[in-house]
Amino acid sequence: MAGQRPFNPGVSLAGAVDLEALKHQVKAEPGQAGGAPAAGGYVIDTTENTFQAMVQTSATFPILLLLWVPTDDRLFDMARQLGNAVNQLNGQIQLSRIDIASNPSIAQAFQVQGAPALFALINGRPMPILQGLPSAEEMQQIVDTVIPNLVAAAQQAGVTGSAPYSGDPDSDATNSAASAQEQVPPEHQEAYMLAQQGDYAGAAAAYEKVLEADPNDARAACERAKALLLARSANANVREVRAAAADNPDDVEAQLAVADIDMIGGQIQDAFDRLLDFVAAGHKADIEPVRKRLLEYFTIPEPTDERLKRARRRLATLMY
Repeated sequence: MAGQRPFNPGVSLAGAVDLEALKHQVKAEPGQAGGAPAAGGYVIDTTENTFQAMVQTSATFPILLLLWVPTDDRLFDMARQLGNAVNQLNGQIQLSRIDIASNPSIAQAFQVQGAPALFALINGRPMPILQGLPSAEEMQQIVDTVIPNLVAAAQQAGVTGSAPYSGDPDSDATNSAASAQEQVPPEHQEAYMLAQQGDYAGAAAAYEKVLEADPNDARAACERAKALLLARSANANVREVRAAAADNPDDVEAQLAVADIDMIGGQIQDAFDRLLDFVAAGHKADIEPVRKRLLEYFTIPEPTDERLKRARRRLATLMY
């Protein structure tokens, strides 16, 4: 990994800001003129409330962690270059930015004294990359070599899923998480907040209540299915789940578990085919749990998705 150099801290976790940091402090919000680059695309902002959920998703796709202070303009170019590099990989890796001034417990967990610090996260395991402001050469090495190597290392570890896309990174600050929350229907707010906090089981239960009031709420059905999926399998060891499915080809639970991994990773066709092929291979006695899981999956893609249409037809054929 690049640049294991001593920190040149700009912000103390005790709250004292040095004079150099004060010189570089800006008050513009990320995405506004003169402010830090906004999150978006495959770049997210993580807080103490969402940190554990973010760590869990590193079992599905690799994550680059930037511990920074978004009001320090010395860090803007680094954040922009990292965001551009990650977004060009179209979900193979996610950049998670953490404001250590606002979230000191995370900085303490990583034993850092100031910003910036850069880590990789694969299967919940943090790996230090860089401490302190990188030189131009170090930054180029991170973009050209370190990030692609992280993607390759994750793939070798069986972490092959795709990070979710979270909107246009070039739009202004109204594309922030607060704005996204405003677009959530009022009846979905509780479930949405639980999901944001990583309580997927609670979110699924809350979306279930929404569906009891309105069984035709397609958005609630989709979000409930995603919450159930993550509640079951967000913490699963991908390699172990795939090995168990390969070793137990007649075990419906093993096949359901690996289909969950496929769905989380965005491999929708693989998930559909795995379960439908399992039933077609002589496991008609297990069709009910397969049917229930597939009906759950079917609420996630767009209704016009051809993969969904084909899977529905094939399931109907296998049932009769």
